[in-house]
Amino acid sequence: MTSTALLTDHYELTMLAAALRDGTGDRPCVFEVFARRLPDGRRYGVVAGVNRLLAAIRDFTFGEAEITQLRDHAVVDDATLEWLANYRFTGQIDGYPEGELYFPGSPILTVRASFAEGVVLETLALSILNHDSAIASAAARMVSAANGRRMIEMGSRRTHEEAAVACARAAYLAGFTATSNLEAGRRHGIPTAGTCAHAFTLLHDSEEAAFRSQVESLGADTTLLVDTYDITEGINKAVAIAGAELGAVRIDSGDLGVMARQAREQLDALGAKNTRIVVSGDLDEYSIAALRAEPVDAYGVGTSVVTGSGAPTAGMVYKLVEVDGRPVEKRSSHKESRGGWKGAVRRHKDTGTALEEVVFQAADQPEVGPHDRLLQIPLVRDGQQTDQVPTLEQSRERLRAALVSVPWEGLKLSRGEPAIPTVHLKKES
Repeated sequence: MTSTALLTDHYELTMLAAALRDGTGDRPCVFEVFARRLPDGRRYGVVAGVNRLLAAIRDFTFGEAEITQLRDHAVVDDATLEWLANYRFTGQIDGYPEGELYFPGSPILTVRASFAEGVVLETLALSILNHDSAIASAAARMVSAANGRRMIEMGSRRTHEEAAVACARAAYLAGFTATSNLEAGRRHGIPTAGTCAHAFTLLHDSEEAAFRSQVESLGADTTLLVDTYDITEGINKAVAIAGAELGAVRIDSGDLGVMARQAREQLDALGAKNTRIVVSGDLDEYSIAALRAEPVDAYGVGTSVVTGSGAPTAGMVYKLVEVDGRPVEKRSSHKESRGGWKGAVRRHKDTGTALEEVVFQAADQPEVGPHDRLLQIPLVRDGQQTDQVPTLEQSRERLRAALVSVPWEGLKLSRGEPAIPTVHLKKES
């Protein structure tokens, strides 16, 4: 086990130290993770990172190395260090499971614990949920734009090495079919894919020699990169060497729509009618949507997916909303929060189409109709993860079903209001 305890901000521990000293650290509190708004132009968000967060909370312990670091740099006093040395989260956590959609104000995560136990998790929770949800939200838009065609995540070279693994997981959750990242394959069981880059072609004295080497090594069902020099000649050589059973050709440059049409005509004329066409090269959801009518069989997406396609963070916040059973709320301009421990239910038509997200005070749960769905599930009880936390495969299916329920206007890539409104019920008097 590697401790996650120092993956946090300094001020979490200074707040802790002061609260322990004045006696308020033991007060029972409720913290909530939510997003005040969706990134500009987005109609929905996708929850991701919950399972990674739960694992990180399990490993949020202060061993000798962590305590020494804090002591040597005088971060907190000795009394606080003693408290941290015995820290284990023992509270309760409820939240939206991975693969669930969220909207402005959705109570994505609810942490119930003493102030001391809960406040130290703020940075950890936000760093994981903001990153993974941003990637999954962008990836889901790309999957929708691809309309069932194969999607390969290949952005490892465009982000931090550890972020690359998390990105691959989030993209797979959102519906991508494979990743180029081998560590993501090892950690999360995600299918991996990859063949050769332009460097392999340039290594050889001729394009024919490179193709022949690849086919001899990987078989005729491999994917040959045909745009190092001239695409038309590249396709001719690829089919001549691999035969009509060539698995696929990949095009990584140029006007991809035009190139895909020409490649399809050429492959068919050469008898390679089952050879697939894979395109890559700075793709995002908009360019994928523009290629929907073209004879493309698969997309390889890199930079745009690992950077959230322009929205690298989900904008979630972690706020104290209840102390000693009493709602508290922040009223700063543009940074307001709604007090109280809350839950949420999504209303649906009898056809399954989502109508609205209703956020309510936990003590005043409204009636849940036959087509409605409570959104939070128990994630942690008395510090232990529950058996209700879904697997990665189950989360993929949850998202697929959730997107089917979204009104068709909410799946558009154009700017607009959230796919469904969020309604906040007031506490009954």
